[in-house]
Amino acid sequence: MAVMRVWRGDITRLDVDAIVNAANSSLLGGGGVDGAIHRAAGPELKAECARLGGCPTGEARITKGYRLPARHVIHTVGPVWRGGGRGESALLAACYANALALGRANDLATIAFPAISTGAYGYPPDRAATLAVAVVRAILADDTGWREVIFCCFDEAAKALYENGLAG
Repeated sequence: MAVMRVWRGDITRLDVDAIVNAANSSLLGGGGVDGAIHRAAGPELKAECARLGGCPTGEARITKGYRLPARHVIHTVGPVWRGGGRGESALLAACYANALALGRANDLATIAFPAISTGAYGYPPDRAATLAVAVVRAILADDTGWREVIFCCFDEAAKALYENGLAG
C-alpha cells in the first residue's frame, strides 16, 4: 500500500509525478493554490489549459507540469460550500477519486493534493480533511499502483487536521 503523509509547504516545490490543482472551472488560473501553480508553471500551462475547454465540478483533467518540479498537474474543481446539503461532500470525494483515477490512467505513482475547496470555496477544513483522507485511504486499499500520496498543507492548522485524519 502507498505511503500517505502530510507535508506543510508550497505545493509548487514538490518533485512528484503530479500535483493536484484546486482549479476553477475555466482552468485558466485564479487565486490561492490555483494562481500559485499557474505562476510557477509558466504561461505554457495556461495555454494547454485553454485547449482543454474547462472542467466541471468533481471532474479532473491532466496537463504537463512545465516549469514545475512535478511532471504533471491534475486539475480538479472542488465544490463551493453551501451548507452541506447540496451534494458538496459527494463532489469533493469525486475530486479526489477522479484525480487518483486520472493519475493511474497515466501511470503515475506519486501525487500531492492541496486542501481542495477549503479556501475561497469555503468548505469547512475539518470536514474536508476527514473526507479527503477517507476517500484516498479507501482507493489505496484497492489500488497498489500508487507509491506515495502527500496531503500538502499551507499552514499548521490544516496540517494538524490531516495528521489527525491519518492517525485515526
